[in-house]
Amino acid sequence: MIRSTSLLLALAAALAAQGPAVPPAVTPVTPVVTPAAPLAPAVAAVVPATKRPIDLAICLDISGSMDGLIDAARQNLWSVVNDLALLQPAPTLRVALLTYGCSAHPAENGFVAVETDFTTDLDLVSQKLFALKTNGGDEYVARVVQKAIDSLAWSKDKGALQLMFVAGNEPATQDPTLDVAAATKAAISRGVVVNTIFCGDPTEGINTGWAEVAKLADGKYAAIQQDQSVAIVTPFDAQLVELSTAMNSTYLPYGAQREVWAANQVAQDSNAAVLNVAAAAQRCQTKASGLYDNRQWDLVDACADPKFELDKVKKEDLPEALRKLPLAELQATVAAQKAKRAELKQKVDAIGKQRDAFLQEELEKLGAAGDQRFERAVLESVREQAKARGFQRPAPAPAPTSAPAAAPTSAPAAPGKAPC
Repeated sequence: MIRSTSLLLALAAALAAQGPAVPPAVTPVTPVVTPAAPLAPAVAAVVPATKRPIDLAICLDISGSMDGLIDAARQNLWSVVNDLALLQPAPTLRVALLTYGCSAHPAENGFVAVETDFTTDLDLVSQKLFALKTNGGDEYVARVVQKAIDSLAWSKDKGALQLMFVAGNEPATQDPTLDVAAATKAAISRGVVVNTIFCGDPTEGINTGWAEVAKLADGKYAAIQQDQSVAIVTPFDAQLVELSTAMNSTYLPYGAQREVWAANQVAQDSNAAVLNVAAAAQRCQTKASGLYDNRQWDLVDACADPKFELDKVKKEDLPEALRKLPLAELQATVAAQKAKRAELKQKVDAIGKQRDAFLQEELEKLGAAGDQRFERAVLESVREQAKARGFQRPAPAPAPTSAPAAAPTSAPAAPGKAPC
């Protein structure tokens, strides 16, 4: 493990009196870092009345030729989440991950598997993505669409935006027993928009049914070159990576699986860094957004829920360093960590806006080549369909006019009334 969980927990004892530690430089590590024990699915976050749900189901072909597609999904998960975080009214996001075309999956399921049902735990989704391995099999688009509709716990909120993305490179019509048109029509009849991403020549994707599948479910068809994806590194990435590590020190793990959850946060930081500094920077922006919510194991996030009762947390479910604290001191510790995290998020937001503007300029320079990126294919569909459901996006940030400045400083946010 990149950083031991025991160290993370030990730091919690004196967090109120310490500033963020200087993080180590990003160095290559063994890919696909996983926690020592399996994670339980995250409980859904409490949704304020002003927020609207978004369900995003990602269906990936993991047959032998799909390594590039998997890497593209790993690379761009965070950028897609970051874009969704900008929407108004503010959304709550749940992500599900399905895989198909793998001979290791049961044949009776059409070689389809649900890696995780809808969850608010984005670190769990990242963990599942990095654990994927390709293995040749039959790629049945119809079967994965049907599985997603029948097996996932889609939101029952009438105002929810429900999206499915299916990506692959074999004909969408090749299922011998299930008609893909029927499966797709069943999806849209339940309010789920199906978008398709063909990995290859756009014309070939049209001729093999991918465009028609999207059309039948009010979705959008896109074609990408999965093996030509290049991450765009910006002058702002290194600062964001440092801030990402600093934010980890503000978490106060609790619960029976607290060490596993905390370790997985660090593991997914490492997995992003293994890809490149751009992915690590995008993940940092996600961690500073309202969509990154870890109330199932972090006291700071948990105390944002008015219904959460800090005094009801069992002593044995707290880090050892916090168990002997009186309730008032525990509340003060949570408040101090909340203030530190808020300060770090302000810095991430300021630098992130500069990064986003820089990226926009670079994508415009790429022209048509930029349009064939996995990220662009997903974002264009999401933005269009979110707008149709009443979501709005702010105007893009202006392009930076000078070299990046040092991370902005600000006074710590006043703790105010102790949480919980």
